[in-house]
Amino acid sequence: MNVKDLIPKDKLDIETAERLKQYSYEEIKSIIPDLLEWIQDMNWPVARTVAEYLTSISENLTTEIVEILNGKDEMWKYWTIGVFGIHSEKPMNPKVLEIVNRIAHYPNPAEKECEVDKQAIRALGI
Repeated sequence: MNVKDLIPKDKLDIETAERLKQYSYEEIKSIIPDLLEWIQDMNWPVARTVAEYLTSISENLTTEIVEILNGKDEMWKYWTIGVFGIHSEKPMNPKVLEIVNRIAHYPNPAEKECEVDKQAIRALGI
């Protein structure tokens, strides 16, 4: 099987997203960036299923999460903090936690405008 077949084809492709649960991080690590794109908008039906899988392997995603949180896509930051900081049962990696703290206390203007700072505050429970 081609691992690329595990990337949802559209925002309604929950069936493909459900199949992810059968695979380990090692088996799908090459498509992690593609899967993270599906949490850019948690209103998409497929996003929740992909997010559940990604949180189950979150200890392997620090580099990718840090890239998103240091990027310029404020809504992706917002949803990423929600997925890995609010809705995950796992604690945030210290590197991720450091960035979330910065966003909560010293947001840039774009983060403030998109309420990423408020999402970070919720994730920190402050």
